[in-house]
Amino acid sequence: EEMKELFSHVPDAIENTKKIADKVTEEVFNLTKKGEPIRDDSLIPKYTPDDGSTSKDYLRRLAEEGLKKRYAEITPEIRERFEYEYDVISSMGFCDYYLIVWDFINYARSVGIPVGAGRGSGVSSIIAYSVGITDVEPLKYQLIFERFLNRERVSMPDFDVDISDARRGEVVEYVRKKYGSDRVAQIVTFGTMAAKGAIKDVARVYRVPYANVDKITKLMDGKSTIRQSLGFDLTKDGTNVGVPELREIYDTDDQLRKIIDMAIKVEGLPRNTSMHAAGVVICEKPIMENVPLQRNGDDVTTQFDMIEVEALGMLKMDFLGLRTLTDVQLACHYVKENHNVDIDFHELGYEDMGAYELIGSGETDGVFQLESPGMKRFMRNLKPTTFEDIIAGISLYRPGPMDSIDDYVKNKHNPDLVKYDHPLLEPILKNSYGILVYQEQVMQICQSLGGFTLGHADVVRKAMGKKKIEIMEAQK
Repeated sequence: EEMKELFSHVPDAIENTKKIADKVTEEVFNLTKKGEPIRDDSLIPKYTPDDGSTSKDYLRRLAEEGLKKRYAEITPEIRERFEYEYDVISSMGFCDYYLIVWDFINYARSVGIPVGAGRGSGVSSIIAYSVGITDVEPLKYQLIFERFLNRERVSMPDFDVDISDARRGEVVEYVRKKYGSDRVAQIVTFGTMAAKGAIKDVARVYRVPYANVDKITKLMDGKSTIRQSLGFDLTKDGTNVGVPELREIYDTDDQLRKIIDMAIKVEGLPRNTSMHAAGVVICEKPIMENVPLQRNGDDVTTQFDMIEVEALGMLKMDFLGLRTLTDVQLACHYVKENHNVDIDFHELGYEDMGAYELIGSGETDGVFQLESPGMKRFMRNLKPTTFEDIIAGISLYRPGPMDSIDDYVKNKHNPDLVKYDHPLLEPILKNSYGILVYQEQVMQICQSLGGFTLGHADVVRKAMGKKKIEIMEAQK
């Protein structure tokens, strides 16, 4: 009645609201039924080979040709891994996916757009290495294919592709033209209300002076939730980060307590929308028939985020714009211009001790992932002598694993200090001087000591990575 009175001059507005509500189905609110994704496999785009063959046959031919180029000798181990991967990929229906990724990477390279060697679990695939999606040899680094794709895992595989940030748009445009602009869109991302922002926003609505609110937010670390800052909740690792001064304000100031209580309710809710930095969705059918779209400047984005888009069965790709690739390409151009030398990274290899000495000196300004002050200090202490040292260094330099950095450096320089809790751990942890560094090592330990299949071990790996305590306890 109140709304009818307020909108008495436009009665249609009230009627239209009811019409829209009647059209909304339960599935719009629930993208899952009984916990299972409402995945429509007919939305996955198909790749049509130019020669008229099936995607299975075309991927096989490309991969066989690439295998001969990549390896001087195809050993029984290489052949076994190749056949196993191809069987998993084709039986799970992911040949089209591999070909779509291969196609746009192939296009980028053909027009001189730098593409990264690969990152994440996708580099564990020998088929991806054979066709040129990645440039990392998986067997050399003991990379496990099951981390990327296995029959016990129903989620879509996910290649993260680094592209020169200066020309990323050209690759997205190529994909648009190839599959149809009505079938390709960028993905929305939602900015949410963080703890401090929620308090400030609520205070603005209640017209509380900024100075009053500022004394609250200055006491917060910017990482913890409001409830954690008040000492009501512990952090994920069981730490109490409560701030006594903040709790005292909460307990004694009724006005600020009201602000904080309301801020707790809105914390984490979406505040604004923007375009996801990397996510692009490709669909077999017009996207607007399956998800709502919106304009974001000149671009069109989905209104569903990447998790919901994937749950519906669409193909989500990550086109990561990386400035380092642009810088490296420019550096190569300057070397050619000034010294008339062509640099081929495939020819260079990883054996140049001068490069390791340079990294060990800490002179790494502008070197991707090695340029922060902490990383420079780590490399000066470590004095890397192999590529594996650098890989391990980058893997260790993050919250949590950082606690093992000192032990890693000591063990490298003093091999006698390396100890293994069990003889079965030695072949798994030998390359990292007895320190558990990689997710692959977690999987190998589960397989070797626990008798897990690698598919089952991937469940443990994922639970550890996402800090899902319940799943880890269930696997224990």
